Amino acid sequence: MVNKSPLPDLTSLIIALRHQAVIAYPTEAVFGLGCNPESEIAIRALLKLKRRSWRKGLILVAAHYEQLIKYVNDEVLDDATRARMFSCWPGPVTWVIPAHPDTPRRLTGEHASIAVRVSAFEPIRRLCLAFGTPLVSTSANLSGQPPARTADTVCKQLGTSFPVLNEPVEGRYHLSEIRDALSGKLIRQG
Repeated sequence: MVNKSPLPDLTSLIIALRHQAVIAYPTEAVFGLGCNPESEIAIRALLKLKRRSWRKGLILVAAHYEQLIKYVNDEVLDDATRARMFSCWPGPVTWVIPAHPDTPRRLTGEHASIAVRVSAFEPIRRLCLAFGTPLVSTSANLSGQPPARTADTVCKQLGTSFPVLNEPVEGRYHLSEIRDALSGKLIRQG
């Protein structure tokens, strides 16, 4: 085991999020990097760490749809679209939904939409419920490195002092499926 110091518990991770830090946590298939979607400082740190352009936009992961309401333009979703989305939630499907007009570009990037997921995976749900908001979610790996599937791999890539929720990933092999909410079109196979 690479990490010799104790890994943070849920309370420590919530404190880190409140102090605008980036954390790592298990998701359905790989470890994710997350931060407070309201913190420009945290998002800039996450993008710098990932060496990722802000233009791509980010995914938000939540414990329930109500946590996402302020970020999505719920008014443009008809009953059929909602039924399609909610038939997959909670679960490993990310939907690209038109963004609320007030959603910051640091989350949407160059897009008029935002990618969101309501997860059924208990560690994600615990984090989002304890923090009280959705989290930014992107794979916990440096550019060019394979996605991290264990806490040890996160520590090897990001350092042993990086705040990590040391629990196993759910076990899915592929990253979450991504679909366009309005058309149902597949964007990324899951």
